[in-house]
Amino acid sequence: MLRRLFLACLAVAAVASGCSSRSAGPEASSCALQVVTTVSPITNIVQNVGGSHVCVTGIVPEGTNSHTFEPAPSDAKVMADADVVFLNGLHLEEPTRDLAEANVPDGVPIVALGEETITPDRYIYDFSFPRSAGLPNPHLWTDPLYAKRYAEIVKDELSTLDPAHAADYAANDQAFATRIEELDTLVRTVTATVPPENRKLLTYHDSFPYFAREYGWQIIGAIQPSDFADPTPQEVAALIDQIKTEHVPAIFGSEVFPSPVLQQIASETGATYVDDLRDDDLPGVNGDPDHSYFALMRSDFISFMGALGGDVKPFESFDVTNIQEGTTVTYR
Repeated sequence: MLRRLFLACLAVAAVASGCSSRSAGPEASSCALQVVTTVSPITNIVQNVGGSHVCVTGIVPEGTNSHTFEPAPSDAKVMADADVVFLNGLHLEEPTRDLAEANVPDGVPIVALGEETITPDRYIYDFSFPRSAGLPNPHLWTDPLYAKRYAEIVKDELSTLDPAHAADYAANDQAFATRIEELDTLVRTVTATVPPENRKLLTYHDSFPYFAREYGWQIIGAIQPSDFADPTPQEVAALIDQIKTEHVPAIFGSEVFPSPVLQQIASETGATYVDDLRDDDLPGVNGDPDHSYFALMRSDFISFMGALGGDVKPFESFDVTNIQEGTTVTYR
């Protein structure tokens, strides 16, 4: 009841203030569809598939914790204007999903990409997302093949809503898929150059289990526990012992969320501390050619595969620019 009351208040506040992330000018009206998304990898995938036919608003600001993010009152108006909402699902952005369900017009689809990509028997539960809590790890997009499926779902939904541009959406999706297939080949090629005993990841946030399952890596831990608090001294001590036992050469922090705990672990184990991973924060800024899902993934792969002994030169020729540059994109 409290949640419903809160969402209703958000909607009233948004309407009263007239707030919206989009202008009512020619730029907005030229779009066939108004699309709302959540985290930036999803926003960028929609941008690439939709091209110039869609105006995209990403609700979750880059550089924030998407698990704990709460939408602003003005986001209720954004939802009320949407023709379709794409979110990850799998409990990643529940407050935003609640806001969408309370405010989108009747008949407007709310598409949970993760839940349409894999079935429950393929969910991954682990130390950060234990089965006992019922919340699977939601970070499917770090596996490029799942991102390819995300784009296909987006293409199908946009084509249903806007059949006049279905051929364009299909062409964009095919171009995206071709680029993903190239990235998939590169990941397998470079992984083969990493010594098998080094294909182990200890990261700040538990973002790479689906990647690991697909490409033969092992996730040995994450600093951020299931409640997203700081780890206990006992948990830190256990990770230190594991790193020493398994002779892990490097551990990985976030460029967006600095971690003194990881620095401490590196100091006590002798592992190299690399602090430039990105979970869902695209490189550069909105409008840059490399502000893209492709650049996000290449950056992460070069970072950890290189630090763990791999030859990352094959990634250098990979094109990370967006398939489509003409999309109107707003990040909240």
